[in-house]
Amino acid sequence: MSIRRLFQICSIALLLTACGGGEQRQLIQNKGSDTLVNVAQAWAETYQTIDPTVVVAVSGGGSGTGIAAMINGTVDIANSSREIKQEEMDQAQAQGRNPIEHIVGFDALAIFLHPNNPIQSMTLAQLADIYGDGGSATKWSDLGVEVPGCSDQSIIVVSRQNNSGTYAYFREVVLNDSDFRLGTRDMHGSKDVVDLVENTPCAIGYSGLAYANEHVHMPCIALAEGGECVVPSEATASNHTYPIARSLLMYTNGQPEGAVAAYLNWIKSDAGQCIIVEKGYAPASAVSCPAAP
Repeated sequence: MSIRRLFQICSIALLLTACGGGEQRQLIQNKGSDTLVNVAQAWAETYQTIDPTVVVAVSGGGSGTGIAAMINGTVDIANSSREIKQEEMDQAQAQGRNPIEHIVGFDALAIFLHPNNPIQSMTLAQLADIYGDGGSATKWSDLGVEVPGCSDQSIIVVSRQNNSGTYAYFREVVLNDSDFRLGTRDMHGSKDVVDLVENTPCAIGYSGLAYANEHVHMPCIALAEGGECVVPSEATASNHTYPIARSLLMYTNGQPEGAVAAYLNWIKSDAGQCIIVEKGYAPASAVSCPAAP
């Protein structure tokens, strides 16, 4: 057997037991939402220092992917930025699974514009007019603005792939479960959305607030014309005054037990919730976190 192959086998074994006969370890498989993947990785890395006998393996792929893996019994925890669908619940129950929902935080689904774009406020109706099938807003001039650097003023509509919980939540809240227009640029991850908008004056995109940076700007959003326009923030996500606020969720098959229960309890503790705050999301409950150095 080659040294490389031996190293690979030993590395996998380390997830469950120290290579060479050390301390027994338990592996928790955690998969799903791209919105949650960064904070989930931070939780996993920090928890390793708290309980070295537990290894949490985190991967993304989208909320739908995580929930499907839970239904198939290949993960212990599914991360999701949307609620489980009824058809998914039916599939789970048909396989003897009992999905239990755990709220681990809140998020504001922000709208991202290029810094050149002068728009400072938008309504849900305007967003539906841009993103929805049959919507009439195809140029920025249709919204009464001109975007410098956008040669023909055609709106480049940036979305997410349909296995994304962010996609599903936007479709539910903004489009009232109607279809997206044809021709959207569907990105694999939240960071990809922000990167494209940052470099494309004609573009508009949406994603979790935690992916915002200084190279894009976020308009306030109003439920309707003349209504209060609310800026996406940790506070407006927590109190749900922001019109596109949502819960961040983890799903388990039945009530968690053992190491999984201990891990979820820690995530919901002040220590775990301060990590989600640090990553730019709102905590599931009020928490007092130490000031950043």
